[in-house]
Amino acid sequence: MTTSDSSGAITPDSPLAVEIGALQGGPAGLGQYAGQVVLIVNVASKCGLTPQYAGLEQLHERYAGQGFTVLGVPCNQFMGQEPGSAEEIAEFCSATYGVTFPMTEKVEVNGEGRHALYERLTGFADAEGHSGDIRWNFEKFLVGRDGKVVARFSPQTGPEAAELVAAVEEQLA
Repeated sequence: MTTSDSSGAITPDSPLAVEIGALQGGPAGLGQYAGQVVLIVNVASKCGLTPQYAGLEQLHERYAGQGFTVLGVPCNQFMGQEPGSAEEIAEFCSATYGVTFPMTEKVEVNGEGRHALYERLTGFADAEGHSGDIRWNFEKFLVGRDGKVVARFSPQTGPEAAELVAAVEEQLA
């Protein structure tokens, strides 16, 4: 499966070609990340893993100047841990963790209502061989400059984990 053409443009089968709304309304415009490295993370404000927001923001800030971004995708499918409105989610992330990375609208990542973005992501296996349904909040997918998924990390793999940082740096090199 090819996800970028010879000009570097994102092809229709890339996760970055999917239409999704921005948290505060309007389109998120994932095509703007063509040629960049993107870490896509399903996030939640009331989860035991929510403190990962701090590490995600640090990762975003550390590598943003090299063509990297974190993309947060709120989801309320795991024990109702993201119940808030778009405004409440934005306020929580900004006030509590100083989040500046972009966020999409709240979506479903599993089941019949799975968003098209996750239809394209979940077929990719992590290092342990897990593919398919998202296991919990804060599962991470690394998309390379060519728009292709290059790595998947479990929810328990924090943003500062050596294997995640190494994968980001490899894609930025």
